Amino acid sequence: MLQAIDLSKSYGEHLALDKLNLTLAPGEIFCLLGQNGAGKTTTINIFLGLLEPSSGQALIDGHPANERQAVAHRIAYIPEVVQLYGELTGLENLDFFSRLAGYRYSEDELSALLRRVQLPETAWRRPLATYSKGMSQKVGIAIALGKKASYILMDEPTSGLDPKASVEFAELCRALGGEGVGILMATHDIFNAVGIGSRIGIMRAGQLVYEAHTDSISAEELQALYLKTI
Repeated sequence: MLQAIDLSKSYGEHLALDKLNLTLAPGEIFCLLGQNGAGKTTTINIFLGLLEPSSGQALIDGHPANERQAVAHRIAYIPEVVQLYGELTGLENLDFFSRLAGYRYSEDELSALLRRVQLPETAWRRPLATYSKGMSQKVGIAIALGKKASYILMDEPTSGLDPKASVEFAELCRALGGEGVGILMATHDIFNAVGIGSRIGIMRAGQLVYEAHTDSISAEELQALYLKTI
C-alpha cells in the first residue's frame, strides 16, 4: 500500500502540505483534484523521493519513500510530458529504460509490453520524435510495466490529449487497475477523473478536503462540489 500519514511540507513560511492522509491500495486508481498550488504535485514528488517531507511519513509498501533502494522498483512516474529519447524508436526506448531498471527483455517480450499498452505496431520502430503525446505516454507506461512497478504516479497525464487518445488512456488505466497496479493521478480534468478513477479526492491548501468513490458521484455533481470546495 502507498500511504501518506500526517504528511506535511513547508517552504519557508508557506505550508504546501498540511498533515495529509491518504492511502492507495494495489488496483486502485486515486485521482487527486485541486487548483494549482493545492499540493498535488508536492505529494507526488515526495512519493518519488524528490522532496523530503517536513514532517509525517510517505510510505511505499511500508518503506519510507526516500529509501530508494527499497522502493525504486515498486514505483514509476508518468509526467505531463513524457521525457524519452526522440531519436530512439519506441522499442529502443523501452529496451533502454528497462535495462536501466535491471531487466533485460527479448524483442518478443518488449513487443508484448508495447502490445499490452495498445501502441500500434506500425509505430514500434519509428523514432519517438514522430509520436503523438498519447503514443509517447503509452511507451512511458510500457516502461513502468517493464520495471514491474506496483504503483504508477501520474501528473496531469490527460492534458493535451485529443478525445480519442483520452478514451484510450482511460481504458488502459482501468485495465492496469484490473491487473493490480495502483495509480495515483494528479489532474484538473474532472470528467476524465470520474471516468478513470475508482476514488477521487479534492485537495485545497495542502489538505485532502473531500474523498469519494466514483460510483457514488457523477461528473456533474463532482464539478459542482469542486467549485464550492476550492
